[in-house]
Amino acid sequence: MKKAIKITRGLITTITVVAMICLIVITISAKASGGEPTVLGYQLKSVLSGSMEPTFQTGSIIAIKPADTGASYKKGDVITFRADDNKIITHRIMKVQKTNGQAIYTTKGDNNEEADQNPVLSQNVIGKYTGFTIPYIGYLLNYANSKIGAALLLIIPGVLLVIYAVASTIGAVKEIEGK
Repeated sequence: MKKAIKITRGLITTITVVAMICLIVITISAKASGGEPTVLGYQLKSVLSGSMEPTFQTGSIIAIKPADTGASYKKGDVITFRADDNKIITHRIMKVQKTNGQAIYTTKGDNNEEADQNPVLSQNVIGKYTGFTIPYIGYLLNYANSKIGAALLLIIPGVLLVIYAVASTIGAVKEIEGK
């Protein structure tokens, strides 16, 4: 029984430390790159609305491959783009038109009735959805990118590590005294 508890405690500790390290790396990456979390060349975006459900749920994070200069996309691709009001949107391409050598995309959210009113110019495309989604982590990522969230993300792991070190030391002392 003691061995099972020890293994479980070690597993929980490892998972917690790995999760905290990942969040710290993502937060630092976001701050270093001007607010765009990038991992292994892919940008992570939070899904803040239900316009693309069921493809991805509100609160998920998605990975997008940043757009290359001259990249072209086809009907059915899911792209992330900057709208006229500087809002970032991820929708599916419904139609592609070429005008003066420039691609113009008509997009629509999978859960929306109508196509988006404004077409997307190729220079406004940020990247293409890669098919990688993690549900609900987007809420945490958005919070981690705030000033308070970033501070807590650095303070809480430090406090937890100190508490863990103290508990481990007390446990080791008790074990030595018992022998």
